[in-house]
Amino acid sequence: MHRRRRPALLLTAAIAAAPLLTACGSDAHPGAAAVVGDQRITVAQLESRVGEVRAAQRAAVPGTEQYQQVVARTGTLTRDTLHGMVLDRVLHRAASDAGVRVTRKEVQQTRAGLEQQAGGAKELENVWLQQYGVAPGRVEENLRLQIEAQKLAQSLGTDTSRPEFWKALSDASGKLHIDLNPRYGRWDVQKSGRVDAKVPWVKEVSAA
Repeated sequence: MHRRRRPALLLTAAIAAAPLLTACGSDAHPGAAAVVGDQRITVAQLESRVGEVRAAQRAAVPGTEQYQQVVARTGTLTRDTLHGMVLDRVLHRAASDAGVRVTRKEVQQTRAGLEQQAGGAKELENVWLQQYGVAPGRVEENLRLQIEAQKLAQSLGTDTSRPEFWKALSDASGKLHIDLNPRYGRWDVQKSGRVDAKVPWVKEVSAA
């Protein structure tokens, strides 16, 4: 399902790494990276999620030079991770509105099948990390979202690449009144995705 760099349906939100950003917090929501409905995604939560991916990437490569190459290839991780965290909530709202539910058994069965294809649990986790930027501890959470997206599309009589599916996400985005901290861009309701916003007081600083 792709519109901007759409989560893979693999609905994994476009995940790659970002320069550190320095700026004041959102005046309306200090300390928040985003507000989605009545839920806050704090900057600390976002940084923790990014840290999980970075730690897994560091453990997966043999040396510092290789790790730096991985970091360079994933140069928008922070903003793309936030995009994924918000889109996850949008998808869940759209699925809930459509009466779609995902059971733990469905997730376990899906994981078992994928592990068999990949050659084992570690191999599957490595694929999800390298291709989709999902930390090993988040694989089942991500699989739940994939299944939720597929079942939502089925309930709409379409698939995740079709406009009808993205219209449902757009409707859910509108209901949630999503507010992003300007340092991370803004949320486009029609596209159900994060877009960069030109904010003169935001400065980007290269990560060490």
